[in-house]
Amino acid sequence: MRTLSPLFLLVLALGLALSACGPAIPATEPVVAAPVTVVPPEAPVTLKIAVLPIIDTLPMYVAQQEGLFAKYGVKVEFVPVASAPERDQLLAAGQADGTVNETLSVMLFNKDTVQMQAVRYALRPTEGYGHFFILASAQSGITTTDGLKDVEIGVSQGTVIEYVTDRLLEAAGLTADEIKTIAVPKIPDRMALLASGELKAGVLPDPLASLAVGQGAVIVADDSSHPEYGFSVLSFRKDVIDAHPKAVRAFLAAIEEATTLLNADPAKYANVLSEQKLVPPPLIGKFQVPPFPSAGVPTEEEWNDALAWAKGKGMLTVDVSYADSVNAALLP
Repeated sequence: MRTLSPLFLLVLALGLALSACGPAIPATEPVVAAPVTVVPPEAPVTLKIAVLPIIDTLPMYVAQQEGLFAKYGVKVEFVPVASAPERDQLLAAGQADGTVNETLSVMLFNKDTVQMQAVRYALRPTEGYGHFFILASAQSGITTTDGLKDVEIGVSQGTVIEYVTDRLLEAAGLTADEIKTIAVPKIPDRMALLASGELKAGVLPDPLASLAVGQGAVIVADDSSHPEYGFSVLSFRKDVIDAHPKAVRAFLAAIEEATTLLNADPAKYANVLSEQKLVPPPLIGKFQVPPFPSAGVPTEEEWNDALAWAKGKGMLTVDVSYADSVNAALLP
C-alpha cells in the first residue's frame, strides 16, 4: 500500500481551505414584476339642458347635429319643457342642469342664495332682427307708439316680455302712467285675441311675431334698436358649475363653434327648425334665421337696469349681485 507524502497532503489541505473561502454562487430567483395600476379614462359628464321650443336654442341643436359636444368631450341631454314655469321647476328640483332663460329669471333664483349663473348670451337682438315685437291688431288702426297711450297691451306679466314692453315705450316717450298692460300669459291666447281684434295690442317673440304679422298684425315697435333689453342667456345651476366646470366649458366651446357654423350658412340647418318645432309650419322656408351672438355675457349696466325694473314692480326687494350671478370665466 502506497503512502501519500506529507507535501501532497499539505497542498491538498490548502486547496480545500481556499475553495471554502471563495464567494458562494447565489441561486437564481424568479423576477416578480411590480403590479401596474390601470386608471380608466374619465367618463364624459352628461349635462341635462331644459329646452323650450324657441329659436334661441338653435345653436345647441346645431352643435348636436354636427357632433360638436362629442368633439369637446361632453354629453348633452335635452329635456323638453312646454313653459318657463315648468323649466324653472326642473331646475329648482335638480332635474335639469342648464337652460336658456333671461337675467330676470336668474335674479329670481338668486334672491336668497346664489343658485344660478348666466354664462353666455343665447340670443341678442341686432339691427333688422328683433327678438320681441309690440304688435297692434289689424282692426285697431294703431300704427305708432303714440297710438298705444293708455291702450291695454297683452303681455305675460313679471317676465322679460313686460320688461321689454315698458322699456321700449319709455324710450319712445311714453310715461309710466300711459303704459297699460294686461295679463295674457299664454302666447296662443295672445295671438288669437290679436287676430280677432279683441286685444288691440300684444307683445310676441319672433318667429311667432312674424306669423302674427302674416295674419294681419301691425308692427308698432321692436327691440332691434335696443338690444340691451330683449336678450336671452345660457344659464347653469351654480352647483353644477362648481362640480363640473370642465364640462360647462366644453359645452360653451361647442356652442361657440356651432354659432360660427350657423351664422356662416343658416340655410344648412333649415331641417332643425322644423324637426325641433322652432318655427311654425307656415313659416318653414320663409323665416329668416337671426344672427347669433359670439361669446359674451350681459354687462353690469344691463343687469342693473333689469334689477331696477324688477324692484320697481315689487318682484324683488333685495339687490341681487351681478358678480355672483354672471360668470364669464367659462367662455372659450
